[in-house]
Amino acid sequence: MAFGEAGLDYFYQHGSREAQERGFRTHIAAARATGLPLVIHTREADDDCGRILEDEMTRGSFRAVLHCYTGGRDLAMKAISLGLSISFTGILTFKKSQALRDLAAELPADRIMVETDAPYLAPGKFRGKRNEPSYVVETAKVLAETRGVSLEEISRQTTENFFRLFSKVPASKAVA
Repeated sequence: MAFGEAGLDYFYQHGSREAQERGFRTHIAAARATGLPLVIHTREADDDCGRILEDEMTRGSFRAVLHCYTGGRDLAMKAISLGLSISFTGILTFKKSQALRDLAAELPADRIMVETDAPYLAPGKFRGKRNEPSYVVETAKVLAETRGVSLEEISRQTTENFFRLFSKVPASKAVA
């Protein structure tokens, strides 16, 4: 996991599964206590992540986004049912990501976002290059096409979603 993320990564095994769960729950408690949103990274840990999110939500609500989402439909729908958001990266644009696009098409508009996850995961058009924030428009284009809306509409919606989740970011500081 990168700096600023919390969650479970069973692919790279950053510590034992038990240690990862303890850390994840600690971060959720901190998000709940501070009212700040949690950026959740989960990789090959859908069942455990969903179980923990459900359990922790019974202890008190918290705001969060499952970032750089590549998980399955069940975890996404569980997160949505708990009031969380889902964010997509350049992976959405990859040729072999049809299942992810299918999922993105069915999620509620008020719960989706786009991101770069820079310097990694550049959209297909820039694959192999260092990712950068300006490339997020390529992910937004694919998300818009996937959902059957204009780029302007997806940009408006995902921007609103960002500011609703990260409510302490002043809108006047947004980059156009």
